[in-house]
Amino acid sequence: MTEEMPYQHKTYHRSKTVVTLFLCVATFAGLMGRLAYLMIFQSEYYTMKAKELHERERSIKAARGRIIDANGKILADNKTVCTISVIHNQITDQEEVITVLCKELGLSEEYVRKRVEKYSSIEKIKSNVDKSTGDAIRAYDLDGVKVDEDYKRYYPYDSLASKVLGFTGGDNQGIIGLEVIYEEYLQGESGTILTVTDAKGVEVAEAGEERVEPVDGQDLYISLDMNIQSYATQLALQTMETKEAESVSIFVMNPQNGEILAMVNVPEFNLNDPYALPDTVDADAISEEEKQTLLNGIWRNGCINDTYEPGSTFKIITAAAGLESGAVKPTDTFHCPGYIMVEDRRIRCHKVGGHGAEDFVQGTMNSCNPVFITVGMRIGVERYYSYFKQFGLLDRTGIDLPGEAGTIMHKVENIGPVELATISFGQSFQITPIQLAVTASSIINGGRRVTPHFAVKAADGDGNNSHVFTYPVRDNVVSAETSETMRYILEQVVAEGSGRNGAVEGYRVGGKTATSQTLPRGSGKYIASFLGFAPADDPQVLAVAIINHPQGTYYGGQIAAPVVRQLFENILPYLKKMDYNKT
Repeated sequence: MTEEMPYQHKTYHRSKTVVTLFLCVATFAGLMGRLAYLMIFQSEYYTMKAKELHERERSIKAARGRIIDANGKILADNKTVCTISVIHNQITDQEEVITVLCKELGLSEEYVRKRVEKYSSIEKIKSNVDKSTGDAIRAYDLDGVKVDEDYKRYYPYDSLASKVLGFTGGDNQGIIGLEVIYEEYLQGESGTILTVTDAKGVEVAEAGEERVEPVDGQDLYISLDMNIQSYATQLALQTMETKEAESVSIFVMNPQNGEILAMVNVPEFNLNDPYALPDTVDADAISEEEKQTLLNGIWRNGCINDTYEPGSTFKIITAAAGLESGAVKPTDTFHCPGYIMVEDRRIRCHKVGGHGAEDFVQGTMNSCNPVFITVGMRIGVERYYSYFKQFGLLDRTGIDLPGEAGTIMHKVENIGPVELATISFGQSFQITPIQLAVTASSIINGGRRVTPHFAVKAADGDGNNSHVFTYPVRDNVVSAETSETMRYILEQVVAEGSGRNGAVEGYRVGGKTATSQTLPRGSGKYIASFLGFAPADDPQVLAVAIINHPQGTYYGGQIAAPVVRQLFENILPYLKKMDYNKT
């Protein structure tokens, strides 16, 4: 047995050598195969990767599309600004770069040094720098400092239509208003600048630059008329001051097609400084969360974001439902003793002594609560609620602004006699001002529910249309007969009734006043409003004025109707001249 050991030992080592050799050959073959695969089949991929390691990419902002009013006035434009950046590996005199940037940009040494010393492909120091400052920095010709021109949003009229237009963020993206709704048309496509560097990150001058040019955004043409907007703003500010009101909203639209000509919510804010807080607020004494809450309130568009009890302007809807259902005719007679009993509740008329005998037209002219409560009870809960759906009151209008609030209405199963009574004259529920205006428009325009909107078309910088916007219209909201009757009744309201302070000499005007108390009842705070339209026989313009919490006199017929009258006195001749009255 001891004689066989050498032979077995040799055999074992020979086998081990063969296996080792085989593994080496297999490994070498695998490596050669992998190398061949990478060189032949993946060469393009790794060539690109190698190229990327030696490239620096900087973005070129696209010019954002302008927002242009109905007469071609530019409401939102662009201002050329610069973005200042540094590339650490290309800087040859670090201290000089820090000194120059601190001096020209007004930044602290600590802030600039931190970014200059940071090892990164490219580090942004400051954006939205005035072009003159950018040119001054460029003139120093500092290695590693990049000055790229781009665009900053600029609003030529500061606060005009601020809650409609909205504004953009640091990267020129829309934040609120039309700027965010039409982002896809306005934003454009950014370009790039590519430069080649050596292994140390220093630019290779001989390689030059590769540029992918940006594609400018499209201009947005809107129905808003700057002249009407300006006058309505002036009127709203004057009203807020004289009535010591908390806020005032005025908007003007074409009830035939839904185009909005003006939308004012004062106080407005400066679009070129949208994050500024009122002087009465100590910004250092509040948290970021509190600051944002304040800003959200400043940016709110009361015409669409807020709901309120409409009060007697809602009688337009009750009247239309009554006429459409056959529950009432213009000649029907009523008696108002100054109140009406609903179950055990005495609901008063605004005229304590009552209106006495009156027909339905007179009851509307008098804005008599007992008349409308009676009409509501005649219609009945189920049928009345069905008209809310038919009129579109329970849906949003679809206006092209963000954050539209919905109607806050009782569920049908929760509407008892008292709720039915209060709804019929515009209390115990809430809607938005724009919802009231659109619903009223469908009642006076022949029965077509239009979609309120601003955008008309998008076009390139040369004015070539790329998109014409269209909006849904729903027919047969009310019959032509009901619409005609409502126009007649509402004209009488202004001619001889509670809305007489809204009458305009030389024009046929229809409308309805309202005075509603804000919750909680007994707070002593009221909302005065008036909805008017002209010409009464063929409405081409509809306006709503809402005065929130006025001091002293607070009746809509006394303080809101005159606002619309003054508005119409100025814009009706203008609209006729501008040929707006053509349908």
